[in-house]
Amino acid sequence: MSFFDESDEPTRVTRQPRPRRSGGGGGGGQRPPREPVRRADRQTVRVRQAVGLGVALLLIIVVVLGVKGCVSSQKENSLKNYNRDVTSVITSSDRDVGQAFFRLLGNGSQQGQDLQVQVNQLRLAADEDARRARNFDVPSDMKAAQDKLLLTLDFRAEGLRKIAADLPTALGRGQPARNAVSRIAGNMQYFLSSDVVYKARVAPLIKQALDDAGVTGQRIADSQFMANIAWLSPAFVASQIGASAGAANQPPAPGLHGHGLTSVAVGDNTLQPSPVVNRVPATGRVTFHVTFQNQGDNDENDVRVTVSVRAGGKTITARKTVAQTKAGEAAEVDIPLGQTPPVGTSTVAVAVAAVRGEQKTDNNRQNYTVIFTR
Repeated sequence: MSFFDESDEPTRVTRQPRPRRSGGGGGGGQRPPREPVRRADRQTVRVRQAVGLGVALLLIIVVVLGVKGCVSSQKENSLKNYNRDVTSVITSSDRDVGQAFFRLLGNGSQQGQDLQVQVNQLRLAADEDARRARNFDVPSDMKAAQDKLLLTLDFRAEGLRKIAADLPTALGRGQPARNAVSRIAGNMQYFLSSDVVYKARVAPLIKQALDDAGVTGQRIADSQFMANIAWLSPAFVASQIGASAGAANQPPAPGLHGHGLTSVAVGDNTLQPSPVVNRVPATGRVTFHVTFQNQGDNDENDVRVTVSVRAGGKTITARKTVAQTKAGEAAEVDIPLGQTPPVGTSTVAVAVAAVRGEQKTDNNRQNYTVIFTR
């Protein structure tokens, strides 16, 4: 092959690839694909949004459940608190008013005209119980029970008011006294009705509200204001309050009636009326020997004699009934106190109950100041 032959063959030139520019200038370099990256970014945002939405939903559920739990707890506590308030006021009404009232009337013969004052004091306490109840925080579920509770307490206050108003007349004589005693017995119905309303309506309605709310473990108070249905009898009322028995039955026999207290002794110690101070040993066998006289023209039957020892706001009472006293003659009765009196100064009241037709009663009773010693 000649030189010319070689020179006629075309020469091949191999191009080297240009290096990529690192700059962002406008050259001919290729750009990386961007579409897949954008799709990845949108997917990440969606995932994050879904997670955020889930967290928000979870927080809403927690908040709703928390609020619902708080509301439920608040309702349960309000129902429990109302039940406790009712227990407090009805216990006060039964114990501090009802029991005190019937105990006072049972000792009515030794109270005389002071009986009305003391009953009115209990009426004020009954009014206070009703006022307290009106200021209760009453849940909506307890509205029906509250209405009947107020009716119960109002019955009791009203009964006391009417009975107190009739007491002075009942302790008198004649037809007005008989009428007053009958009204007192009739007004005892207020107390019986209050017990029925509480037991038939108040307590069941409270229980229903607690049960409906799923509240358990609560004690619903019982209530009994009326001591004994015997108080519905005029004859029983007259005998208890020291009214003339004729106020409830037939007129007494003609002539004078009544007794006078003569003396009271404990052992060999004859008590002297106040303000003289007497000293008596305090034992469990203190017995009062009471002497009194039938100062009328008629024999008397079932004469009740009562001894009361008062000290520190407490009273110990003992009584006995003498089957019969003879006109113009003395009668005696021993009355054991039944328990050890408190050491210290006490007021001892001794009373002979008024009998039918008795007009003079200021000599039926006497007070003594006694220091009981060890």
